[in-house]
Amino acid sequence: MSATVAGSGVATLLVVHHSPGTALPAMVDAALAGARSDGLERLRVAVVSALEVTSAEVLGAAGYLLATPANLGYMSGALKHAFDTTYNDALDRTQGRPYGVLVHGESDTDGALLGIQKIVTGLAWRAVAEPVSVIGSVEKRLDDCRELGAVVAATTLGY
Repeated sequence: MSATVAGSGVATLLVVHHSPGTALPAMVDAALAGARSDGLERLRVAVVSALEVTSAEVLGAAGYLLATPANLGYMSGALKHAFDTTYNDALDRTQGRPYGVLVHGESDTDGALLGIQKIVTGLAWRAVAEPVSVIGSVEKRLDDCRELGAVVAATTLGY
């Protein structure tokens, strides 16, 4: 059963991001372009800052796209805050929902990816594609970001 906007029959993809700088916003923009591709018009794409996301938004979404820089070997404090403030409400109520991940770092993204994986495992969310993890320049990976956005969006519609 898909989470939909009340009474509308429209599934929502929730994009939760902390996008300082220029690299991660470019990745998010490319993923959003993919999520808004032809054939995906029935999907509502809601974009929210990780510092502002609410449990109601997480519960109301049928799928998730998470975007974070890798800071000091871990996900951003903002994305961790998003999980900290919504986890208990989402636990046992969002199981099986699809998600995808975008991570940008200057030297390493492994810790950020591992931290996210541990949390979404607890939530029992379902990865629908490999994370797009970029170290350094993102330009050569923007097509991968678009593809991830499209895959997560299409899976969310079919959830």
